[in-house]
Amino acid sequence: MRSDHYHPDLKSIARVLPRSPFNRLTLPTMRRLTRFAPSACEGVEVLTITPSTGARLYRPERECTHGGALLWIHGGGYVIGTAAQDDKLCQRFVRRVGVPVASVDYRLAPKDPFPAALEDCYTALTWLARLPGVDPGRIAIGGASAGGGLAAALALLARDRGEVTPLFQLLVYPMVDDRPSSRPGLESQHYRLWNEKSDRLGWQAYLKGADRQSAVPARRDDLSQLAPAWIGVGTVDPLYGQDVEYAYRLRDAGVSCELDVVEGAFHGFDIIASKTPVAQGFFARQCAALQTAFANGYVFEDGPDRLQ
Repeated sequence: MRSDHYHPDLKSIARVLPRSPFNRLTLPTMRRLTRFAPSACEGVEVLTITPSTGARLYRPERECTHGGALLWIHGGGYVIGTAAQDDKLCQRFVRRVGVPVASVDYRLAPKDPFPAALEDCYTALTWLARLPGVDPGRIAIGGASAGGGLAAALALLARDRGEVTPLFQLLVYPMVDDRPSSRPGLESQHYRLWNEKSDRLGWQAYLKGADRQSAVPARRDDLSQLAPAWIGVGTVDPLYGQDVEYAYRLRDAGVSCELDVVEGAFHGFDIIASKTPVAQGFFARQCAALQTAFANGYVFEDGPDRLQ
């Protein structure tokens, strides 16, 4: 395997990481492990919103004066994971951006396919909009991988229902398209932690019996009148092609969108190698985008995409 496919900060760790630990055989074990993973931080408020929807609430030390908040949605291919897995990440957002963060515990496929998870995220959004100290017009929504896909779908659902209007979308290598970007057997050997086979497995579980035209963000014909967006993805990520295309479609629909492409980065690089300069820079740019949105709205200025 050639190491020059990867960013210099990621070459060493890429050599030892699996292409994907996620498949039909490992799924039951991974679900058990993530479900019972201990909390990674203190001071989090664990809340029950409805029988099917929970949230973990993280508050800044100083009260946020502008009423902003972030609704975060964890990843896991729509089939695994809990809000607790992102405790440290959400605390980092709180410290850097200075707003309360609510992380959603939503129902998982295949037991609860579409629209269960999306409806749970919408329930969390409307709950957060009613929380004391939160301005319902200043809520950013975000997530990574499947969480990013749910955030994109949530932006569409919120637009269609017209009850709460998100301020901003923070989409970190989001799963937005169930259609494969390459033919079977031709996917890259350099993917790490996620590949197109894993992607298909997650989508098949989530979309069981669903109308894909309405369930999958990239299949939606009308992307207009959505919240401004930031989309970040690495070039050694099976979601790279779909994320770039989604960013361009948002722009074509008149939606402000910044596309942040990290050369040689694989799926989940910012979590598995969080202390590397490339991961820290990636996170810093997410925080900067959120801070800009909370400060005075977020407008993408026409120009070249950000390449790192």
